[in-house]
Amino acid sequence: MHFLLKISGKLIALKRRTVAIMILSFVVLSATLAYMLEPDTFSSWFNAFYWVMTTMSTVGYGDFYAASLPGKVFTIFLYIFGIGLLSLVIGKVVEAFGEMQRRRGAGTLSFHGSDHVVLINWSRKTQAAVDEILCYAPKCRIVIIDETGRHPLEQMEQVHFISGDASSDEILLKASIGSARAAIVFGDIRIDESSLIDGKSLLIVSSIERIAPQVHTTVEIMQEKNIQNFRHVQVNEFVVSHDAVSRLAVRSALQEGNSEVISQLLSRQHGDDIYEVPLNTDWKTYGDAFQALLLQGATLLSDRGDLGINRKLNLPVPADARLYIVSDEETYRRITGK
Repeated sequence: MHFLLKISGKLIALKRRTVAIMILSFVVLSATLAYMLEPDTFSSWFNAFYWVMTTMSTVGYGDFYAASLPGKVFTIFLYIFGIGLLSLVIGKVVEAFGEMQRRRGAGTLSFHGSDHVVLINWSRKTQAAVDEILCYAPKCRIVIIDETGRHPLEQMEQVHFISGDASSDEILLKASIGSARAAIVFGDIRIDESSLIDGKSLLIVSSIERIAPQVHTTVEIMQEKNIQNFRHVQVNEFVVSHDAVSRLAVRSALQEGNSEVISQLLSRQHGDDIYEVPLNTDWKTYGDAFQALLLQGATLLSDRGDLGINRKLNLPVPADARLYIVSDEETYRRITGK
């Protein structure tokens, strides 16, 4: 008994690859030996292999069985050792899944994918960003990078977590930053000083721009005076955190209902939204585009950041124009044919 327990302990301690090779070798040798012992019973090596597998798994259909004494002795051998080895394999598989789940929760697994969104620094704002992304694109993969040691949204399968310093090349590469669709850096609210928060964010976006300059980067800035520093590292978009909230509060106080309109445009979960529409060759002027879109139930809002195109309706639409409309999702899909 002590000998069997000792052997079992050594087998359990073996690496998964070693166990897999042992099991494969055992099955192949067992099938070969069974066929050699009773060639008339099995008629082919594959039938012997099939019998070994059904015997080891305790299924035992009864379509093949050993008829000779050596064959029966070998069957007993399979019962004793084969079933034990198969149980060992099942245990290793379960252990592997458990280990992968633990590593996923701890944020040590690399992400392998593309066209995903990377969110950096976990907070309530990050949680809201996850909800908004999934509202826009329910199938979008999201990677969260944070220095905490636990996955904040472990129950969401399409949200991957990587634990570590986001300014590190190793961590960014684990997030497959080079094939990401976009990266959003939120201010680390665990830091007390606003200038230090911006300093950390600047370090992170500098690393991103150096490794993957093609990725669209958006960063939350705590102090407006630091905007020039972020422009210097060629950040695509930036949002001044407290400034946006303050302006929305003032508009709500001085212009009743104003904030409700802005809130609708900020989130796809409420009312109409802003969408980019492709250029149509029939639109020679902004007026042509405005009227054509209006007839389909959408309002032409801007060309890139120019909100004054309703005063330029007679001007031609540039070839590199990027037109944005306000509409509901159904109208947008009808216009774009999606």
